[in-house]
Amino acid sequence: MIQVSNLHKRFKLYRKPSDRLKEMLMRRSYHQSFEALKGISFELKAGETLGVLGKNGAGKSTLLKILTGVLLPDAGEIRKEGKITGLLELGTGFDASLTGLQNIYGNGLLIGMSREEIEQSLDDIIAFSELGEFIHEPIRTYSSGMTMRLAFSIAIHANPSCFLVDEALSVGDGHFQQKCMRRIKRFREQGGGIIFVSHDLNAVKMLCDRAIVLDQGGVVCEGSPEDAVNHYNRIMAELDEQEQQLVKAANGAETYGSLSAEIIDSQLLGERSASNVVAAGENTRIELKIRANEPVDDLTVGILVRDRFGQDIFGTNSYHLGEVMRLQESEEQTIAFTLPMDIAPGKYTVTAALHSQENHIDDCYHWCDNLLRFEVAGVLGANFSGVCRLHPTLEIESNKMDRVANLYD
Repeated sequence: MIQVSNLHKRFKLYRKPSDRLKEMLMRRSYHQSFEALKGISFELKAGETLGVLGKNGAGKSTLLKILTGVLLPDAGEIRKEGKITGLLELGTGFDASLTGLQNIYGNGLLIGMSREEIEQSLDDIIAFSELGEFIHEPIRTYSSGMTMRLAFSIAIHANPSCFLVDEALSVGDGHFQQKCMRRIKRFREQGGGIIFVSHDLNAVKMLCDRAIVLDQGGVVCEGSPEDAVNHYNRIMAELDEQEQQLVKAANGAETYGSLSAEIIDSQLLGERSASNVVAAGENTRIELKIRANEPVDDLTVGILVRDRFGQDIFGTNSYHLGEVMRLQESEEQTIAFTLPMDIAPGKYTVTAALHSQENHIDDCYHWCDNLLRFEVAGVLGANFSGVCRLHPTLEIESNKMDRVANLYD
């Protein structure tokens, strides 16, 4: 459906607007070159969803603008079948002075729809956007959520073969986001291809078949969504090249970090079963033995429970729990988190990490993906549906006596 080969894009950066004119008149260079894309290659098949991850400035938006024709590449080749539409930066292709209705025509023509196609889909576009009478108001009066509704509705009704979704989708309210996700899933089931750019790591894991990670304009990882998310986390930790190297532990865990402090042993035990098979609601102890290889004055110990899809179910750490920790060189400690495992039956993993402050972005000492594996089997107490149990209470008030009294009034 889409085949991208060795794509390059470079921008000229000027310190001030007048440098552009000086460069034209004096035939001298007054700019710095910034290479946004450096030889990117990937393939998207029909009915497939490809996730794209990367830090701000990694090249994600530039890639999408080239795919939709907003920008032209400096080098490389794009082979595509059918029409490509989608959501880029919020408001791209809209004229703020025109009404929503007028922008349906203008934006529809820009993304390749004919006037006849727009006329045929007009009622559906307006209905899906849920803008009602606001469709006759200027775009400048719209909130960001209203603008996103209209942009998504136009793009999805253009009958594309490939749909691009950027972070613009995140500004909508919960109801409309769910509506968009249902439509995207239906589009994929009908054979449409999707390129999904997001910082929502759980959404990437749940929606995508494969994912790529961009860093400094190049593809640094391509594989399963879980592998891509783990690689993205390593990049966000801003480790040097040696610290980023993966070490495969005997239990299958993938670890990386500076190793100023490290996890040297771990276990998970249920309170009743004394094994790694626990019942939903059973108190479960996650125990980590750690050692400092040098003095660490700011240490946070954290755990993250993931389901079989790699989706984050629950995470916490000693920083959030109000514990300030420090270790001397060669000092060892055992840290235990005890919690009722009130999650649905199934197979899960525990990722553990040692870092500073609230998260691993500033100082990542030791990160261990899939350090522990366990299974939830059976339920203690009342059965429940969904991912977790929220311990509801139920109150029933009877008006029976009131109804009987009314018969005699």
